[in-house]
Amino acid sequence: MKFAFFDAKPYDISSFENISKEKGVEFKFFETKLNEDTMELAHGFDGVCVFVNDTVTAKVIDYFYENGIKMIALRCAGFNNVDVKAAYGKVHIFHVPAYSPYAVAEHAMAMLLTSIRRIHKAYIRTKDFNFSLNGLTGFDLYGKTAGIIGTGKIGRIFINICKGFGMKVIAYDPYPSEEYGIEYVSLDELLGRSDIISLHCPLTKDTYHIIDYPSIEKVKKGVVIINTSRGALINAEALLEGIKSRKIGAACLDVYEEESDIFFEDFSGHIVSDDTLARLITMPNVLVTSHQAFLTEEALRNIAETTLNNIIEFSNNGCCENELCYHCGKTANCKTNRIKKCF
Repeated sequence: MKFAFFDAKPYDISSFENISKEKGVEFKFFETKLNEDTMELAHGFDGVCVFVNDTVTAKVIDYFYENGIKMIALRCAGFNNVDVKAAYGKVHIFHVPAYSPYAVAEHAMAMLLTSIRRIHKAYIRTKDFNFSLNGLTGFDLYGKTAGIIGTGKIGRIFINICKGFGMKVIAYDPYPSEEYGIEYVSLDELLGRSDIISLHCPLTKDTYHIIDYPSIEKVKKGVVIINTSRGALINAEALLEGIKSRKIGAACLDVYEEESDIFFEDFSGHIVSDDTLARLITMPNVLVTSHQAFLTEEALRNIAETTLNNIIEFSNNGCCENELCYHCGKTANCKTNRIKKCF
């Protein structure tokens, strides 16, 4: 089987090449992202492999269907960049639901600690042999209240990490997991009580801009907001205003609403045209990483193995446990019970 691999980075290529030959799948690696302008690069392949910033619209899916491309293998958990419903009856789509929830949760805590203890500032300062402590005062996490929005695997792991620091944890999720002993509250109560808010939910029509102007009005003054999930969970303009008004004490962002043309690329010698992102980065209390929370050796290995196993499982059995449901967009509560093709 031959697959067109879009948005390929060196770490992707090394992790997939190591096991693809064993699995009998051949990849052609393209640096470019998949979109309506580049979709013809997939001509002649059995399927495509895409990541979070590839854009799989209805037009792209129609092109694949007309050219005999039967599979789209996502090497990520989220699929908000794919028109799933347009794929029904045309192309089968698989994702990687859990490549390393520990990697993302640990990165969220790493960002939080770096921010509140000013570690990034101290690192830069001591590189110049400046050992002054002025301006580096932080605060204890012990006894603080962490509000977790989304209690899937990553959210629950982050909750355990927070409890390890002696924090009180509350959570909001429209589908609570009662068996884990989590204290669930309403979204408004979470916003009002939390010293730290961390987002661990998927991007849906209900969670789009879950942090916006009205919600920022409800938060405690000085709250720290962490987002390692999807950029559009936060209205970036509202976040910027909240920081400028001193309502938000700090922000830790591994994702950004308009990241698709910026993140994963080197713009160090260029002027970034996104004014909101440029202004956020200049803020002394904003920490930005470029969607790297997933980037561990363990996660890369799991992504490659699961992606390849998805392809082979479907090819051999005609169905795949990790195929997305084309009606509800979820793998849960699927009418086929994940044991036969969706169509």
